[in-house]
Amino acid sequence: MNLLLQSDEYQYELKRELNAFEKKRLMEIWNNEYPMQLSYKSLEAFEKYLNGVSNKNFILAKTYGNQIVGWFFKFEREGKLWFATIVDEKHKGKKIGSTLLKLGKKEFGTLHGWVIDHNRYFKNNGEKYFSPLEFYLKNACRVHHSQRLEIPILSAVKISL
Repeated sequence: MNLLLQSDEYQYELKRELNAFEKKRLMEIWNNEYPMQLSYKSLEAFEKYLNGVSNKNFILAKTYGNQIVGWFFKFEREGKLWFATIVDEKHKGKKIGSTLLKLGKKEFGTLHGWVIDHNRYFKNNGEKYFSPLEFYLKNACRVHHSQRLEIPILSAVKISL
């Protein structure tokens, strides 16, 4: 285990590979927190997404009971370094996301991501999905307003960490 940081409630672990339990938990957080358009119907589909990119690293935020409550995912696609991050709703507001971003920046340097910048989507549980753009701005990310991802299921703006 490559422990990056410990706080009173959480520990942050750097990993190159995930075990089956970790993949299942991360898919669960993903499907609960992201818009329903981005959901994965099976663990095999989620693994296909993870295996579709190279140069992967993960930072897992865990409780001392070993429950994953957030993650930072660095990967390479088309020759560029990208990231995704997500925190379980029950653990938001506890600086986990900010800590994950700081650790990701420290470990990997400048990375790019896509962020939904509107509130038109819904989660799988029917609740409205609220854009995390303000969170990224508060954490010193730069928004590239002229660079957008516009595909049938998703509209997002590019950011840099």
